[in-house]
Amino acid sequence: MTTYFVSRHPGALVWAAEEGIRVDRRIDHLDLGVVAPGDTVIGSLPVNLAADVCARGARYLHLSLRLPPALRGVELTSAQMRDCGARLEEYSVRRVDG
Repeated sequence: MTTYFVSRHPGALVWAAEEGIRVDRRIDHLDLGVVAPGDTVIGSLPVNLAADVCARGARYLHLSLRLPPALRGVELTSAQMRDCGARLEEYSVRRVDG
């Protein structure tokens, strides 16, 4: 079982390390072909990719923040992330065929 951290943001990687979050592989972009049942994917994925992760039998932990408008589009430091309430929240997402 592998834990993937999907982020291209240096501050997020530092935040995860400072929080003691164990990561096996840090990746900039998710290749669903590598995700296997029992894996964990951490990141801020679009809902359709989060659903694909869950459909493969993996866990999805969303990196959530309360980001004020003034910080949108800004590369955050780990301290800024902490100030914005950075946390991991587990979601189980499924696509509804209709």
